Amino acid sequence: MSTDLSKYNNHNYQPGGSFKRAIWYVVNRLFFKSSWLPPSSFKNNLLKLFGSKIGKRVIIKPRVNIKYPWFLEIGDHSWIGENVWIDNVGMVSIGANVCISQGSLLLGGNHDFTKSTFDLIVSSIVIEDGVWIGAQSVVCGGVTCRSNAVLAVGSVASSDLELNGIYRGNPAVKIKDRIFK
Repeated sequence: MSTDLSKYNNHNYQPGGSFKRAIWYVVNRLFFKSSWLPPSSFKNNLLKLFGSKIGKRVIIKPRVNIKYPWFLEIGDHSWIGENVWIDNVGMVSIGANVCISQGSLLLGGNHDFTKSTFDLIVSSIVIEDGVWIGAQSVVCGGVTCRSNAVLAVGSVASSDLELNGIYRGNPAVKIKDRIFK
């Protein structure tokens, strides 16, 4: 047996009505994925309009791609860097005082490679307060990044990050504890 994509079917996955998704696609393209610099407060209000829960003073840089804002929560004083892709086919919860650095990918979906039909797997991502996701890093679906964890530049978190742990590599492994001065 081998993969047969002609039998792929994700009709049971309904991330929102087609009209809602179409409107979001246009808004995302115009105000988030572009290099144009509308203020973060404007972007935050747009996200709220589409069902996101957004805290106070959230900073969203240019060229951020958000798949479904109705599956997104961001806590107070968090930063979303340039070229971040939040591929949230499932719920993504970002705590307060979190930094998601430029070019990072939060990847809530995957496929079941053990099935010939390559079924969609939808998972949530939880990034707790004080976490720093380094530039060009990936957080996979089903992962929880505990408070104050750090994922170093270019690393891949495919399993949970411990409280105050600093992680590096692919797959990311703990290299030491984060100690505040």
